[in-house]
Amino acid sequence: FVLSLLSLQSAVKSFMMAILGIMLATVGMDNISGSPRFTLGYSAFFGGIEFVPLLMGVFGVAEVIRAFLHPVTGPASMISFRVRDLYPNREELRRSVKPILRGSVLGFLVGLIPGPAAVIASFSSYGLERKLSRPPEGFGNGAVEGVAGPESANNSACGGGMVPLLALGLPFSPPTAVLISGLILHNVQPGPLLMQQKPDLFWGIVGSMYVGNVILFILNLPLVGVFASIARVRQSILMPLVLILCMVGAYAVNNSVFDVWVMMIAGLIGFLLERRGYEPAPLVLGLVLGNMMESSLRRSMVIFEGSWTGFFQRPISATVLILTILVFLSPLLLRSLRGAHSRIWGADSKD
Repeated sequence: FVLSLLSLQSAVKSFMMAILGIMLATVGMDNISGSPRFTLGYSAFFGGIEFVPLLMGVFGVAEVIRAFLHPVTGPASMISFRVRDLYPNREELRRSVKPILRGSVLGFLVGLIPGPAAVIASFSSYGLERKLSRPPEGFGNGAVEGVAGPESANNSACGGGMVPLLALGLPFSPPTAVLISGLILHNVQPGPLLMQQKPDLFWGIVGSMYVGNVILFILNLPLVGVFASIARVRQSILMPLVLILCMVGAYAVNNSVFDVWVMMIAGLIGFLLERRGYEPAPLVLGLVLGNMMESSLRRSMVIFEGSWTGFFQRPISATVLILTILVFLSPLLLRSLRGAHSRIWGADSKD
């Protein structure tokens, strides 16, 4: 489903990038057997390829390379604005209503499943709004739908992740895992009985999420002008700063220069692939979900005693597989239906 949303031109290219991300996730120590895989004899690969350096590479470094090859000339003073003009006007608010609703629902549903919900929800919402926009060329040039939808999805994914945590005691993301650890340290067991046994704590957690959003709104509203003033910085100054920050961030993950090299190589490869129409977002999702997918697959194979037919003999797994295939093929089916509709409409017009 996510791949079908992230693909602007070709679902096949998105699928290929996701496969590449899953392959990169297999580098390092095997979680089950403990044996090294695809390390090429280098101990630096034993820990696997980190998510943060690769993310900074395909998005940050690739953008720096693009800006270096296609520099924007002209003085920075040509960009002028007033602080009050930075707030959305009535037309932008009207255009944001549907993306906010779609992003909120999508983010909440993504938050209910295991994995990095905020990342998946943001990318999925952005891809969805880009597909629904007319014309889609406005995305990447300041389309308000490309901000309202993903931000709403990112925020609602946090709320969706709290549902399995408080209702079932299951943390589906790193932040909820940290939260459940804190609750257990205070002898609080999340689960179905939490609302009955400690209603004050339950509703306190729910209320804190509302209060947190209000505080963020109050803090960020006066700082809009400060954030937007970055647009005044010359590209020749901004891009080196971006590259330095990316290098510092990649190094800080494990205090390793190896991660910096991973980031730089990922940036170069991501730039070249994007020039050929391969978008980097599916690669990142494949890397994030690769270990989880592999562990689940191997556990399932143990349950099915090594037989692949078990996935088709169980009603739930068979239904999920069928839905996955249909969603993956949906862009091709929709394109065929549009083509048939255009031919029929054209024939009727001639008659």
